[in-house]
Amino acid sequence: MGPCNIGSAPHGCESYDRAVETRRGLFMGALAYVLWGCFPLYFRLLDDAGAVEIVFHRVLWSLLFCLVLVAVTRAWTPLLALARRPARLLQLGIAAGFLALNWGVYIYAVNSGQVVEASLGYFINPLVSIVFGVVLLSERLRVVQWVAVGVAVAAVGVLTVGHGRPPVIALTLALSFGLYGLLKKRAGEGVDALSGLTVETLLLSPLALAGVVPLALDGSGSFTPDDPALALWLSTTGVVTAVPLLLFAGAARRIPLSTLGLLQYLTPVLQFLCGTVLLHEHMP
Repeated sequence: MGPCNIGSAPHGCESYDRAVETRRGLFMGALAYVLWGCFPLYFRLLDDAGAVEIVFHRVLWSLLFCLVLVAVTRAWTPLLALARRPARLLQLGIAAGFLALNWGVYIYAVNSGQVVEASLGYFINPLVSIVFGVVLLSERLRVVQWVAVGVAVAAVGVLTVGHGRPPVIALTLALSFGLYGLLKKRAGEGVDALSGLTVETLLLSPLALAGVVPLALDGSGSFTPDDPALALWLSTTGVVTAVPLLLFAGAARRIPLSTLGLLQYLTPVLQFLCGTVLLHEHMP
């Protein structure tokens, strides 16, 4: 029997439920960011495929994975209900566009030996999320959180100057994922994580198919029997992509965008370590 069943007032139950949901959101967000932090090591396994082709495969395999999950969990009702809401579909379609841009730029950065600049993008991204949360969603930060933001701004400035050139990749990654998070936050009410991601990948799938099919027909694609290891790794992009995105969407529905932004520093710290310690990239 839970705490709210033992003579608790309704307001106490609501407060307890909110606290539980907040803890779940924090755990889901932290796990998503840790998984994303390890992505440079995974995408190095796909080195022989181009960034655009990898994005196409991520979309198609993610859609397949989501549809399997929907079938297993019998979650067709919320998915069909979402399909009858044009405004939400438009919102998720725009979010999907920013997500695809983020994927393409990130994979290009990893496979061209620019993991450090990619990590800089994800150092900047939480600041973008915090600005969106405070300015657009009227969220408030505690004093300690403002101090953390100040330290982050200073650190990003030092990293940017040390990088030695305009961080185009970093800024593109930061803004694209920041806008994706904002749109997911606004669409969160009434849109569960699985239905939202299924719709996003479904909306992107025609473009992905239009890219993959010609590559398969003319034999220039990477998903071939000639390289079974690469084909296997490409087929895992659905699970690897969908799991952290589902966790992120669940976290975005449960905790403020500004809190999600602060939590996000787990990802660039891990990516930065992958780039400098494991992949031996140079950083002044």
